[in-house]
Amino acid sequence: MELRFLKYYFKVSTTIGFLFFLNTTAFTQEQKVADSLAKIYKNGKTLSSSEQLELLRNLSFNEVNNSALGLQYAEELIALSKLEKNYLYLHRGYFQKGNKHRLSGDLDKALDAFIKSEEAAITGHYLVGQGTAYSSIADVYSVMGNSKNAEVYYNKAIAILRKTDNVIGLASVLLNVGEEYYKNKKYGIALKYFEESGILFKKSNYLIGTAYNLGNIGMVYAEQEKDVLAMEYIKKAVAILEELKDYYAISDYLIHMSDIYLKQNDWETALSYAKRSLNLAEKYGLKEQASRSNRKLFQLYEKAGNQAKSLQHYKDHIAYRDSVTNLKSVQQIADLRTNYEVSQKQIQVNLLKKDKEIQQLKVKRQRNLIYATISTLLFIIIVAFGLYRRNKFIQKTKAIIEEERNRSDRLLLNILPEETARELKQSGKVRAKKFESVTVLFTDFEGFTNYAEKLSPEQLVESVDFYFSKFDSIIEKYDLEKIKTVGDSYMCAGGLPFETEDHASKMALAAIEIAQFVQDSKNNATENQTRFNIRIGINTGPVVAGVVGTKKFAYDIWGDTVNIASRMESNSEPGKINISENTYHLVKDIIKCDYRGEIEVKNRGMLKMYFVNGIK
Repeated sequence: MELRFLKYYFKVSTTIGFLFFLNTTAFTQEQKVADSLAKIYKNGKTLSSSEQLELLRNLSFNEVNNSALGLQYAEELIALSKLEKNYLYLHRGYFQKGNKHRLSGDLDKALDAFIKSEEAAITGHYLVGQGTAYSSIADVYSVMGNSKNAEVYYNKAIAILRKTDNVIGLASVLLNVGEEYYKNKKYGIALKYFEESGILFKKSNYLIGTAYNLGNIGMVYAEQEKDVLAMEYIKKAVAILEELKDYYAISDYLIHMSDIYLKQNDWETALSYAKRSLNLAEKYGLKEQASRSNRKLFQLYEKAGNQAKSLQHYKDHIAYRDSVTNLKSVQQIADLRTNYEVSQKQIQVNLLKKDKEIQQLKVKRQRNLIYATISTLLFIIIVAFGLYRRNKFIQKTKAIIEEERNRSDRLLLNILPEETARELKQSGKVRAKKFESVTVLFTDFEGFTNYAEKLSPEQLVESVDFYFSKFDSIIEKYDLEKIKTVGDSYMCAGGLPFETEDHASKMALAAIEIAQFVQDSKNNATENQTRFNIRIGINTGPVVAGVVGTKKFAYDIWGDTVNIASRMESNSEPGKINISENTYHLVKDIIKCDYRGEIEVKNRGMLKMYFVNGIK
């Protein structure tokens, strides 16, 4: 299950400190506050500059139903702050602007605003603002999937906020760092951060922070397959968020509930949660949530076989996804921070140049030299910037080519063993090779033909895929090589393409696991599931291996050893593993076997056979 990490609205709200208009225990009151303040704003009542700044700040922060209106208030706050040269409110204005863009999915604009918020906080010597700006920059990098940059800025934010008394701001950053570790599957570290943030939220009686903390802990439990605990925590979080009308987070948590019910094969409940998530996302213009909700509905309808609805939701998912993170925006985001650092240096350079010009005005003879120097520097900067962009383009192109090459290699390795694939790439062909000792295994499902006549094609494929997928993982566990499947028959071998001494033992152990899995699957099957009994046969001896075909490559093995292994399977019994005398002598020290006697085999005469009866 793929989980999307939430960079929630509540954490940016903590950056502006105490709001006398806001009761932080109830998110539903924020819109009421905005509605009340809007009346003061529209009445045109005469206010002082500081009162106007505070009014605009609270209007932007509390306006949750109309993001465009909230953004308008933020722009007015920025303009007035610049006019008054008030860097504290300039920081807050840019911060609210970044927050509104972030919620709307405009990541490049959000990052630009947060960087300017940080710049204003530094200029105004506002430590809390600087810390929360770092946190929000980290949030955007996290959404982009750039965990390295996200962790750098989160650590900066924590280091600064621990020096302040802004408990909620610190708790919010701790929660987001936990999410970042969670995204990288470091669940133990994530839970430690969630534990500390939960204590701080509870201490501050910050209800919405508590809700997110509960929800994120539930997401961890879901990944750890503790479904009961996961649902308990997520339901508690959703209940609180519904009271607070925080639909951004509710939409995501509903997707996680859908995932949990889908794992429990409760398709109808999973579908209802996914639909609720999409309805909220579309109603409140949440592009990222709408993209994820459509993707989940696409998966659900695909699983149900409803191709028309599945395709429509997939198209909607792509449309929403591309509207949030198109290639141009991603490139702008990647360059934005670098450009900001360059701009800071350029400001210092410009100040020095200005001072020099004042001094050099007294010496007119040097004016031409100054202009020439400046022109040369600008030319060098332009050339350097052009070379830099060209180098970035070349690197990006190389990365794309390398990725395509790796993808081709992975596809080839899914078809051929690694050594064989390497030989095919180097010489364009593969020579047949003889192996003196290889163990071959065949399986077959009892009565499969009769079942196949009664099942639909979809049910038949689902049943076979259920078994063969597990067989693949068992074979991989014991470093064996899958050769092919034919109908309901599964064939694999050990001791190739690299010769080993323990291939017979590994094959016997793998066969025991396969037989046990088939038996357990049948015992635990529900009424609508089709499960089978299995026969397994194993033989050891020399084979010839190679690649056949020129269009669609296939790795195969031939020889009398393969034929006898097939006869071992056909002479086995349901639920039993039948091995030849050759294999028995190689595994008898670690595997318990029951001698069956000599049994007549077609075209082979009498052959000694043994049933595997467990591990010694």
